[in-house]
Amino acid sequence: MTGEHSQDHILVEAISQFLVTVQAESRATHQQELNAFARWFGGTRSLQELRPYDIERYAERLGTSAIDPAGRLAPLKTFLTFARKTGLVEENLASHIRVRKAGGRSREKAAASVAVETVRLTAEGYASIKMELEALRAQRPEIAEELRHAMSDKDFRENAPLDAARHRQGIIEARIRELEAILKRAEVVMGEHVSTSRAGIGSTVVLWDMGDERQVRYTLVHSNEANIGQGKVSVASPLGRALVDRAVGEVVEVQAPAGTMRYRLEAIEGLS
Repeated sequence: MTGEHSQDHILVEAISQFLVTVQAESRATHQQELNAFARWFGGTRSLQELRPYDIERYAERLGTSAIDPAGRLAPLKTFLTFARKTGLVEENLASHIRVRKAGGRSREKAAASVAVETVRLTAEGYASIKMELEALRAQRPEIAEELRHAMSDKDFRENAPLDAARHRQGIIEARIRELEAILKRAEVVMGEHVSTSRAGIGSTVVLWDMGDERQVRYTLVHSNEANIGQGKVSVASPLGRALVDRAVGEVVEVQAPAGTMRYRLEAIEGLS
């Protein structure tokens, strides 16, 4: 065990290791939420760098912005429990995930804000979300059958299959509601509408990383399309927020857990 703890485990690698253990029908949902966490914390950072404060901050951030924070945080909690049990981390970081309950007026205000917000998506992102929604809806009959089978055991006090089925149903239904709300408010960004003078959703930006002295290229997208492995950065991320409405030649500074990073905007390209 000591030997395991002495090794550094990269966060994205640990997430990949965990996802192999997740049932296929739930894997996409878990991957979506864990990718979001990895983008926030830094996917190439060591898992050993995670601290309770980081988990609490992320949970608090999600709790004030997400429609169903408990459902959104469930995959992260399961991952952190896995990390502890397999010796990837020494501390039970899952215990630091707490969702602060908002008052009724706060929930109404958040719901109203979500209802009027237009979500700008690329055509590829819109199609991807629609595909995920259809796949999740297709799982409903299977989950219903799991629930019926689990409930045939009349002893509900220690019915682990029933608890697991209900947990899975809750995560999937929360994600379905979220995706339905996104598509209802979606505005598809077409190539001819993407400015090449100012960075925004749909723009592909070419940056000079002034710290590492190398060129990087990202496409700015809505948070639901973000995938750092594919070079898609959310406009809600620290880097995305810093780049929106910036012009070629400007230098931006990004505050991240790893420190301050500086980039020079070298080119802005529209959708191909």
